[in-house]
Amino acid sequence: MNAEQNILDESLEQEIHQPLSFARTAFSLGMMLLAFTLTAAAVLPLFAILFELLRQGFPQLLKLQEVHLLGLPIPLPEVLISLPAPEGIENRSNGFANAIVGTLMMVGIAFFLSVPFGVMTGIFLSEFSKGSAVANYIRFIIVILSSVPSIVVGVFAYGVIVLTMKGASAIAGGFALSVIMLPIVALSTEEALKLVPTSHRLASAALGGGRFQTTVRIVLTSALPGITTGVLLAVARAAGETAPLIFTARSTQFWPKLSLQGLLEPTPSLSVLIYNYASSPYKEQNKLAWTASIVLIGLVLLSSILSRQVTRKRLKIR
Repeated sequence: MNAEQNILDESLEQEIHQPLSFARTAFSLGMMLLAFTLTAAAVLPLFAILFELLRQGFPQLLKLQEVHLLGLPIPLPEVLISLPAPEGIENRSNGFANAIVGTLMMVGIAFFLSVPFGVMTGIFLSEFSKGSAVANYIRFIIVILSSVPSIVVGVFAYGVIVLTMKGASAIAGGFALSVIMLPIVALSTEEALKLVPTSHRLASAALGGGRFQTTVRIVLTSALPGITTGVLLAVARAAGETAPLIFTARSTQFWPKLSLQGLLEPTPSLSVLIYNYASSPYKEQNKLAWTASIVLIGLVLLSSILSRQVTRKRLKIR
């Protein structure tokens, strides 16, 4: 018996270590080469865009201007701390700091409008109406809302907010962005809650926890990293939108006012500034459009990195 087993083991070992035939080796190498070629073809446009952005816009970031903070002179890129200069004026500080502030304002408004409603909608779909007809209808509407073109959202916000308030404003822009963020937050919240094991809910119920307590203290806490990832991805999506802000917030060459009155006035944003400056006949504004694109991509990249870190932390906890 042992002799037969040894013979069988030796034959298997020889078969395992036997080199592949030429046809199989050629097929394997061909498929590997095809996979690398298709990957390079998919990634090449991305690198081409990044290369062109850095080539055209990065020199503007090298123009530094000293700013005194706490009595210390700190050199910062001129474009990040200066207002847009009038058209045709070259010997003057030129930047888009107001557009950065306006973008953060409107994304912040959208955040506070969409995240509470989106999270509560996701909780309702996952925990309180699971499998019901109402949940299916709501989910269907949210999916449709997530696929609506952003320009249609801009027209909707224009009719609801701008015409009602008799003018473009940061509130109208934030409302339009919140409509875009809402379905992303709701769907990602629902999916994050679904990933929480049922045993957690049963354990909470066995210890006397009610449905509300279980949802808030156990399920929502466990799904918080996934919900945070969805929120950050929604913020990244909203930060790059242009069409809704053209209808709702428009633009201005001045600093947005950090007050209630300022929220009711036209507000600049990076995306609208890029749109306006890219088609400008002035070369200086064309250069600023490239630089503003780098800054906008940097903000979106920062949101994506934060979402990755949250996801990685979640996987480590598991």
